[in-house]
Amino acid sequence: MRIFNTTVSKAVTLSAAFAIAGPAFADLTAEQVAKLGSELTPIGANPNANEDGTIPAWTGGLKTPPEGWDPEQGYIDPFPGDQVKFTITRENMDQYRDKLSAGQIALLEKYDNFKMPVYQTRRTATLPQEVFEEVKEKAPSVELNGFGIKNLNGVNVPFPIPENGLEAIWNHNVRYLGGGVKRNYHWFPVRGNGDYYKVGFNEKRIFDENMDRQSENRLLNYIAEFTAPPTLEGTIQLVHEPIDQVEETRSAWIYNVGQRRVRRAPDLAYDNANDGTEGLRTTDQFDAYNGAPDRYNWELVGKKEIYVPYNTYKLSDKSINYEEILQENTINADLVRYELHRVWVVEAKLRDDSSHIYGSRTFYLDEDSWTVLLEDAYDTRGDLWRVGVHGLVQFYDAQVPWYRFNLWHDLNNGAYMVSNLSNEVEEPWEFGATGRYIEFQPDALRRRGR
Repeated sequence: MRIFNTTVSKAVTLSAAFAIAGPAFADLTAEQVAKLGSELTPIGANPNANEDGTIPAWTGGLKTPPEGWDPEQGYIDPFPGDQVKFTITRENMDQYRDKLSAGQIALLEKYDNFKMPVYQTRRTATLPQEVFEEVKEKAPSVELNGFGIKNLNGVNVPFPIPENGLEAIWNHNVRYLGGGVKRNYHWFPVRGNGDYYKVGFNEKRIFDENMDRQSENRLLNYIAEFTAPPTLEGTIQLVHEPIDQVEETRSAWIYNVGQRRVRRAPDLAYDNANDGTEGLRTTDQFDAYNGAPDRYNWELVGKKEIYVPYNTYKLSDKSINYEEILQENTINADLVRYELHRVWVVEAKLRDDSSHIYGSRTFYLDEDSWTVLLEDAYDTRGDLWRVGVHGLVQFYDAQVPWYRFNLWHDLNNGAYMVSNLSNEVEEPWEFGATGRYIEFQPDALRRRGR
């Protein structure tokens, strides 16, 4: 079985906060490794229920599709009988404030139609057994190299017991996504007045382990083509993503259909805006967070119980069209499911010698998958500017916990962008995809463009 590199981390209290600005090394003891799969889940989460039982114990996650499921249906809700327990609104949010992020509070205060339907908590996230088994074997050899990472050696959970925020965010960056994925989806920039347009994207993301030829220091190969709107149709992006981004920076190219030529694309990184986003998402906010983390100092604040978008299958129902999802100010809140989960809180503060449009950022990472579920992004004056809300589902046929939607709100202009929607896409997403080295070279863009 070909699989990709994943990540995880351990439990640490709010008082055990760590910041990092230089080299640090993983140093798992035999006693710590022995906790994985016993005192901790195989990827380092707390397997136990919380005190009042509102968060249940982890019992292995959701490993099989619903009975009679067919990929052509899309990822249907495996819990159709679950009902809303209560809904958090502007009027009642004070009684839940201790379990909300700053961004959620800001959205509730700003928009009448932003609300949070809360359901029972289901800890569905899980990974293949092979991924779990590799953690104990290989994670102790992984180490940080400044802001980069080395000795990954195919391990799918490099930092099951993290000691700082940088290790935690690397857990997100290299988490397991099935080895490779091919998918078509749409995103929509929605202006403050409710106007929007559709952007189509055909993406192929293959991790090095699933390539016919491996490359030194390569995490993944990525190629994507715009299929809409007409002004972007035919534009192609190519990315070679390194593992150790101290040793080697990201390489990127773009094929411009109007000019019919391939050029280097150094702007596909950090805080540069991408085509078709209206500037509502920076490059490093794609997939909630990605890329080199060297512009920030990272602090592992601790673990907290938060209402997060989880098991958001309802939003992917193929019978729901995009018009039903897209509303002024935010997406249709009745289609989003929130649950109470334990999350790791990681704070990123801009380094004095670096630049970025966000002066600081707070990330909330799911303890069961190391996936970023929420982000509060502040401008360089310290004001909350943008809020990321990222709905997780378990792709049960592939045993991959990943996004059903990515959503970014701009609190200044009232606009938002929602991505990863496939309600009106016929082709099923393909996990476990493989790739050929020749497909991911700049010359391939020229051939594909012609």
